[in-house]
Amino acid sequence: MNDTGLPGKGEPVEVRFLSGGTQNVIYEIRRGEQSCVLRMPPAGAPPDRDKGILREWRIIEALDGTDVPHTAAVGVCADPEILGRPFYLMGFVDGWSPMDQHGRWPEPFDSDLTARPGLSYQLAEGIALLARVDWQARGLGNLGRPDGFHERQVDRWIGFLDRIKNRDLPGLEVATTWLRAHRPLDFVPGLMHGDYQFANVMYRHGAPAQLAAIVDWEMGTVGDPKLDLAWMVQSWPAGESGESDMNYVDMRGMPSRDQVVAHYAEVSGRQVDDLDYYLVLAKWKLAIVLEQGFQRAGDDEKLLAFGAVVTELMRSAADLAESTDYR
Repeated sequence: MNDTGLPGKGEPVEVRFLSGGTQNVIYEIRRGEQSCVLRMPPAGAPPDRDKGILREWRIIEALDGTDVPHTAAVGVCADPEILGRPFYLMGFVDGWSPMDQHGRWPEPFDSDLTARPGLSYQLAEGIALLARVDWQARGLGNLGRPDGFHERQVDRWIGFLDRIKNRDLPGLEVATTWLRAHRPLDFVPGLMHGDYQFANVMYRHGAPAQLAAIVDWEMGTVGDPKLDLAWMVQSWPAGESGESDMNYVDMRGMPSRDQVVAHYAEVSGRQVDDLDYYLVLAKWKLAIVLEQGFQRAGDDEKLLAFGAVVTELMRSAADLAESTDYR
């Protein structure tokens, strides 16, 4: 930090562990009045996480100067000799994460249902703004492979499922066949988050709701941004009753799926007439992702619970596919 001229030189360094797991560890680094966040793979993470952490850095650095809510890009170190793994420093966000609320919203959103819709509209606006980023001008021309994006989705994830599968998933064949037959003929490539949901954003304190930053860019790529939208709303309440499979947040008082999708379309400038394809793909893909956790669950009750979720997602994908005929 000193050698790169970052603020706080000469001040004592305070380190506070924020969170971490098998993929990343995150610390707050404070020197005097200057505060930032360090993110790096833990010692036991697979070697490819080193490339992943540098890939994340490329994205947040490219977002500097855009209107996408993001953490500031402070500095990066690709040398594993310094801390044992490559790492980067990003700006500290004075805000809150829905994942830290134990299923409840902080005040005033917990008691005032009229303040809640803003949380949803801000969530949709985050990826709408992301979809508008000129990724080529921002130096991300080789971040992903947008050509053939949809052709690769089914083959890639079916290949992955075949390697781990040891049970039948009702609806898999129906949804897979439908996806192969209905992939978009054309799309406008854009920057994607890859796992966009309430769990991966932070909000500023107080009302009205304001998105402070999109975080956790492990899955970031250049592809079809409408898959981010579908990933976000695939379990969203269809109406205003609040009934939803999104059981980690309280969806009472939130706008309907159609309303947040319309807001995305307005801000992003993208048409959403073919959203059903992306919803089928999102449900189908998430089912396969969660099946991996279920297959290695052992005695882990949290992972074992994925078993029923996977079958319901795949069945839902097949049902939607069979009921959809937009071309």
